[in-house]
Amino acid sequence: MIAVALLISANLASNAPDRRADAHLFDIQLDNLRKGFTSRGLAIEPVRWIDPVEWTRFGAVLVNCAWDYQDRHEDFLTTLDHIAALGVPVFNSPATVRWNIRKTYLREFEAKGVPIIPALWPDRPVGEDIRDAMATFGLEDVILKRQVGGGARGQTRYTKANMPGEGSILDRPGVIQPFISSIATEGEYSFLFIDSVFSHALIKRAAQGDYRIQEAYGGKSQAITPTPRDLHQASAVLDVLDESPLYARVDMVRGADGHLLLMELEVIEPYLFPHDGPGIGAMLGEALAKRIG
Repeated sequence: MIAVALLISANLASNAPDRRADAHLFDIQLDNLRKGFTSRGLAIEPVRWIDPVEWTRFGAVLVNCAWDYQDRHEDFLTTLDHIAALGVPVFNSPATVRWNIRKTYLREFEAKGVPIIPALWPDRPVGEDIRDAMATFGLEDVILKRQVGGGARGQTRYTKANMPGEGSILDRPGVIQPFISSIATEGEYSFLFIDSVFSHALIKRAAQGDYRIQEAYGGKSQAITPTPRDLHQASAVLDVLDESPLYARVDMVRGADGHLLLMELEVIEPYLFPHDGPGIGAMLGEALAKRIG
């Protein structure tokens, strides 16, 4: 059996005293991956990425469950570079992770013709940036996010009813986007791919009165069979990449014209929603086994 390290955040470890409230999702995903990997001759082992580890004892490293990378992203990138420098294959690659870690990658998709949600990119957001964004978008409903972040952490929705005051409103680079109403009425779509081959899709819906679709805020997911047009639009996101990531989740939301807009391409640590697509562990195991020979 080839040992494969699965990078995890410290608070996902089974013995963590501060184990995350959503750690049960990791448990489901780990069980799915283990079942899918074993028949391919791969033994998956969760490893806290912050720990000193003898990385060379692994045949490969999967980044997929490092759910806290955004808190120390420079240290995280340094760790991935270190592992790769030892000759251990890392998936997705450190170069891919470095490119994807900051949401500014969305500008590259826009330049290549992939429809995205319009965005402004203030380095140190202040109250005036929100007013400027509302004027630019012609809307009085916008979202401020961190450029490096996930899970809706540090995210704020601004409307005319809760305008910010003067001065700093975020202590790091941000992105401001118009609020897309369909995320509250229809939901956010996720399309899962292994080596650019479609696995499954789902729709994520927020709890009543909220817009955040994460389970931590009461969101729910439901497996769907996407329409051919929607699946084509999701696949087209990966088609413009120079190389295919081992795993990817394409998150999209429907625009006013009925077409899907790219919200995020998740190739660092996306949850794979194995309960909606139980075959994804086997797909990933087979693809990884091929890559490492």
